[in-house]
Amino acid sequence: MIVKAALLAAGDSTRMLPLSANMAKHLLPVAGEPLIFHTLRGLRSAGIRETLVVLGYHGEEMQKVIDSRDWAPMKISYVFQKERKGTAHAAAHAREFAHNEPIILMYGDVMIGPDTFPGLMTLHGKGKFDTILSVTPVDDPSPYGVVTVDHDRATGLIEKPTPEQSNSKLVNAGIYVAGPKLWDAIDKTGLSPRGEYEITDSIMMMIKQGTVGAYRLPSWWLDVGKPWDLLKGNQLVLNAAVRKIEGDVENGAVIKGNVIVERGATIKSGAYIEGPAFVGSGCVVGPNCYIRASTSLSHGVRIGNAVEIKNSIIMDDTHIGHLSYVGDSIIGRKSNFGAGTITANLRHDDQPVRVTVKNQRLSSGLRKMGAVIGDNVKTGIGTLLSPGVVLHQDARTGIGVIVDRDIPPGVLVIAEEPKRIIHLNPEN
Repeated sequence: MIVKAALLAAGDSTRMLPLSANMAKHLLPVAGEPLIFHTLRGLRSAGIRETLVVLGYHGEEMQKVIDSRDWAPMKISYVFQKERKGTAHAAAHAREFAHNEPIILMYGDVMIGPDTFPGLMTLHGKGKFDTILSVTPVDDPSPYGVVTVDHDRATGLIEKPTPEQSNSKLVNAGIYVAGPKLWDAIDKTGLSPRGEYEITDSIMMMIKQGTVGAYRLPSWWLDVGKPWDLLKGNQLVLNAAVRKIEGDVENGAVIKGNVIVERGATIKSGAYIEGPAFVGSGCVVGPNCYIRASTSLSHGVRIGNAVEIKNSIIMDDTHIGHLSYVGDSIIGRKSNFGAGTITANLRHDDQPVRVTVKNQRLSSGLRKMGAVIGDNVKTGIGTLLSPGVVLHQDARTGIGVIVDRDIPPGVLVIAEEPKRIIHLNPEN
């Protein structure tokens, strides 16, 4: 019986910049709660009684946020990973916690659908495998570790395969049952070509011995590695939301479908909200605005008059000024949109929107993608944002700026336009 779990959550979160500039990505909000909370709740529901979180980047803040919630009867403990030398190195921090018992071991930035943990635990309970890795099918396996499977046994694992090596659509989902033999394999694992100790190398040793099981996930799976993955996770979680209206809804406001309005939120007259959507405590929405499906407004968000928000995540204490449009975007904490700020979210050629991640322009794979905006960003009135632009933390725009390229941290961009003075009455 498995009663323990360990979450690896020490990474630097660089691919999530600028959203992760001031917090670990595991705390970024999905459907109104930190990403890691969804996993912790799933573990508790599956009967896990002790969970270890391996902390690193912004670890003190993560511990404080997790401890702000009552997880009883599940106990949470922590260990800090001072150096980050790869996934096997991170996993080794859970060895003492495991005490030679089987544990669930997983990456803290993975999101999964319901019934995942019970099925995994059931497969392990059959006693056939010491260690199990979870697999799930994807359309493009090239960014992941491809797994070949024979019934419920893993027979091969190739990290980031070439097209010729992709003989399977099943990929490693980053969710394991770690038995005592895994720790022995980690001890024997050497440095990978990129100079890290990789847990996939450890598991490959065991696969060659025929001792690793393969568990096919019963529901959806999401590796939250890039900013737009937050929007996907937000949609998936909100799709299962149940309507709950606890805030103050004024006469004349319309709330349709599965919308969560937390206590302390105010929905003003003329606001129109379509579910699924989330409105956190302290939010003030409206009057006369339109909140469309798959939108999450975190705590203390203010949405002004005649604003439209669609499929977006707006983080704590951000204000969206009147006459603005936010579509398919992620907005950080304590930012402020001047009146008439517009996020464009569709290219004229209908190609997928490209976004800069770690100094590389990558395809989001999305036909519609707006802006990625960090904490404490301020836009001047009439600012226009091109699809896929990134405004880093503390960036500023002046009046009427067209933002067609990323803005670095702490930079103010203003529009310089030649002006003519025309006398309307030449006689004067």
